[in-house]
Amino acid sequence: MEHQDYPEDIDFQKYWLILKRHWLPATMVWVLTTIGALGVALVSEKQYQAYGKLKFKKQSTTSALVTEAGEKIGTLEPLNLQDSPIDTEAEVLRSVPILMQAIEELDLTTEEGEPISYESFREGLGVKALQGTDVLLVSYKSPEPEEAEAVVNRIMDTYIDNNVLVNRAEAAAARAFINEQLPKTEKELQKAEAALRTFKEQYNIVKLEEEASLSVIRISELESQIDQVKARVEQQTARIEDLQNKIGRPSEEALLQSNVSSSIEVQQLREELQEIEKRLAREQSRFRDAHPMVLKLKQQKAQLSAELEQQVNGIVNRQRQPLQARDLQGGELQNVLIESLVSYEAERKGAIEQLRSLIRSRNEHQQRAQILPRLKQMEQDLERQVDAAKSTYEILLKRLQEVRIAENQNVGNAQIISPAMVSEYPVSTSRKMILALGIVLGGVFYVVTAFLLELIDPSIKTSKELRKILNYTLLAMIPNTQRKRRFRRRKIEDKLPQVAVIKNPTSMIGESYRMLQANLNFLSPDRKLQVIVVTSSVTKEGKSTVAANLAAAMAELGNRVLLMDADLRHPIQHHIWNLTNAKGLSDAIVGQLQPHQVARPVAPNLDVLPSGVIPPNSLALLSSKRMNSLVQDCREAYDCVILDTPPLLLVADALTVSKMSDGILLVARPGLIDSASANAAKQRLDQSGQTVLGIAMNGVVGETEPDSYFHYAEIYYKENSHENIDGGRKKMSEERKKSISH
Repeated sequence: MEHQDYPEDIDFQKYWLILKRHWLPATMVWVLTTIGALGVALVSEKQYQAYGKLKFKKQSTTSALVTEAGEKIGTLEPLNLQDSPIDTEAEVLRSVPILMQAIEELDLTTEEGEPISYESFREGLGVKALQGTDVLLVSYKSPEPEEAEAVVNRIMDTYIDNNVLVNRAEAAAARAFINEQLPKTEKELQKAEAALRTFKEQYNIVKLEEEASLSVIRISELESQIDQVKARVEQQTARIEDLQNKIGRPSEEALLQSNVSSSIEVQQLREELQEIEKRLAREQSRFRDAHPMVLKLKQQKAQLSAELEQQVNGIVNRQRQPLQARDLQGGELQNVLIESLVSYEAERKGAIEQLRSLIRSRNEHQQRAQILPRLKQMEQDLERQVDAAKSTYEILLKRLQEVRIAENQNVGNAQIISPAMVSEYPVSTSRKMILALGIVLGGVFYVVTAFLLELIDPSIKTSKELRKILNYTLLAMIPNTQRKRRFRRRKIEDKLPQVAVIKNPTSMIGESYRMLQANLNFLSPDRKLQVIVVTSSVTKEGKSTVAANLAAAMAELGNRVLLMDADLRHPIQHHIWNLTNAKGLSDAIVGQLQPHQVARPVAPNLDVLPSGVIPPNSLALLSSKRMNSLVQDCREAYDCVILDTPPLLLVADALTVSKMSDGILLVARPGLIDSASANAAKQRLDQSGQTVLGIAMNGVVGETEPDSYFHYAEIYYKENSHENIDGGRKKMSEERKKSISH
């Protein structure tokens, strides 16, 4: 039957068994710890304790009233919501500088005259925040009450002085930083203002908002003027065309006159003549006509007029060379029309130039209007830079004045609300408390010791753990009968395995072997198990004892049983049954003997075949054809054959013999085998492909098994009458002796 696995998330029973299994060394550790605590309690000296209280404020009230910067300097604030600034200040109060200063000022020394160390001084110091308040309780223990009081007062005064210095140092650091940043900020402000001024000068900016409004109006006006000038040009063009139709060919004279007027030389002479006329008019207004200056100007005017006339005639003569005489004829009306034509031509040219000027002006205004949004954005960016630099500069100036005031203040965040007061009676730790603490620590050390020993010992302690690794059918749990002899000297005969089925037939261990025999029969009701190999993973697991008792239990039921000692390396069955080992299995194999020739009866229906002479190569004998033939002969001669073989992990004898059997009975002993050996045995059996009938748990200690039923079995067997049991034992032993003698 397969064992059932139970979840072991929290197996308290398993932990209890570990503590119980290692009770002796763990108890010794507990006793030593308790004795040590008792010694500490006896030698502890009297201590007096002084108490003082410090009240904390989030910020200095005086600094907050004076300046805004003083409100922020020295503010007590935690880094996160879970922490309290009082806890931080408590650590500051316990810091090395403050405590070392107190040690130096109070001249605290040891018995040898050396200054006490920081660690020893801090051990007597207590700093605790009173829950629900902003008060810090400062205490100190000392054998001398005056010293305790002086230490508490000195520490509180030193902390307050240090707090003031820290606040002033913060103000000084802020002042130094501002002094460093102020010139840089001023330069940045000047640079921003210069950039804004250069921008306005480059783009001729006064007020962009007004310029944008005026540009729209101006463009609209220019559009209107352009339309008017275009209409006038069209009107003049129509008049010119009409006059040209009227005058025909003579209109070229007007054009000729126009060409003369447009000549550069003529224009220069006209300009010089106009300038002379202006100067002459000015001089005539100042002087008389007979004045030399006036006469000189009149002479210059006459010369320029002659040159102008000569230049005009020259141009006319050059232009008129291709003309005929009839083309030069014309009356007064034609001259008027020509003059009108020339006049209209001049007006049209002027209108065209005006139109071009208006269009050019409109285009310029439109281009300016298109870049006004970009200029506005650039102006705003520059103005923001100026405002930011100006604001920073003004803030730094203001903060500089404030930190100068805060730096000269002698105020802090703490206030002494209760000077040091010494306790009237000693406040040394109670001896009972020290002893109780020692007992508790001893209990902790007890548990730690037990679990450390459990970790050091690699063996599997319980059958439950062993069954979980092997995962074979559990056929029997055989109790350990030697556990109560731990502190008694064992006799020589007690060291040999005992056949409890015969010596103590009504004992609990005898019944466990009968349970093993019954469970083997239940494994295959249709096919009888005739040849069974009994082995174990390692030595000293009790496989030979289990084989002997199993054979005796089967013989009690009337079966003819042969117990064959197939351990040709370290045989032990002849010691169990008190036989000689002169002849046995090795002789039967080598000498071709029959089983009945070497087997010896030891009990009714039970024969034992010792190992015989130990051969040099036992595996060769066990794997021989003669061994196979011998096993077949035993099948025919006996109802059941049990083979005691060597351990699995040491030699291959057991697996070799198991090929000739109906199955393997694996004997396992908790507390002896470790997990590595169990896993190796499991792997070897699985790889061999042999039939494993199940496990016989040997040497099980009921007190250390979480699922053992031995407690109830012991109660059951104790309730039986010892007299009836003893009488039955004597009668049965006499009958066995008679049958053996026959």
